[in-house]
Amino acid sequence: MLDPVNEAVRHAELSVSDTMGRKIVSGGTDPFGSFVATVPAGEYRLAVAAEGFTPYRANVTVGDGAHASMGDVTLQIAQLPGLPESGDWDIDPMHSSIAFTARHIGLARIHGRFNTFAGAIRLAERMEDSAMHVVIDASSIDTAVKMRDDHLRSGDFLDVARFPTMEFYSDKFVHKGGARWAITGALSLHGVTRTVTLDTEYLGVGHGLEGETRAACRATTELHRDDFTITWQTMLARGIAAVGASITIELDIQVLPKA
Repeated sequence: MLDPVNEAVRHAELSVSDTMGRKIVSGGTDPFGSFVATVPAGEYRLAVAAEGFTPYRANVTVGDGAHASMGDVTLQIAQLPGLPESGDWDIDPMHSSIAFTARHIGLARIHGRFNTFAGAIRLAERMEDSAMHVVIDASSIDTAVKMRDDHLRSGDFLDVARFPTMEFYSDKFVHKGGARWAITGALSLHGVTRTVTLDTEYLGVGHGLEGETRAACRATTELHRDDFTITWQTMLARGIAAVGASITIELDIQVLPKA
């Protein structure tokens, strides 16, 4: 699998199905853009999907004891979603989420979210000049276990009595190609401010049930608790930490033009 300038497309997803539509084998391309599979003789349909490229489909005939090769396949760049209009936009909390994942006892993962937050984005004529501001109610942390949530609100962790909100402000939007953006800004958490970058995928503009214009994106980042002086820890047997040192943040955001 190659891109239009003959560079290998890594991590493309391939699926091989029979003529009845039953999936026979699937997998991803290797670092050289190659994919190899062994299947019984017969007629097959190949489907290829890769981020930023138009899906590719082809029919393949594999003979008994024979090797069928597709050769080099050039994937075409997908049409990028149009950017939203410049102006002021508000985050729609009813259709957005700010979630997190933390490692627990070195094995499982604990999932949670913040239920109360608000934010605004000022989109500039040149997207790179845009800015955003988000405020999160720290006490709205929710892992579906009251005892754990109360502990997370305490002085051992978020200390919401002293630091009731978390804030993120950014005025640096960097285009990474395709629908990918890096949004870098200052995150204030637990009385400490650090630079954080959101790895962001822009999903495009659409319309809601009442015809309203909406834009959407998803973003991820990783925070290290020590960077924000959240250092509470209990060690289990064999030196395993009860709570992991890093937290993965996942955001699914929809915005509406400011009323």
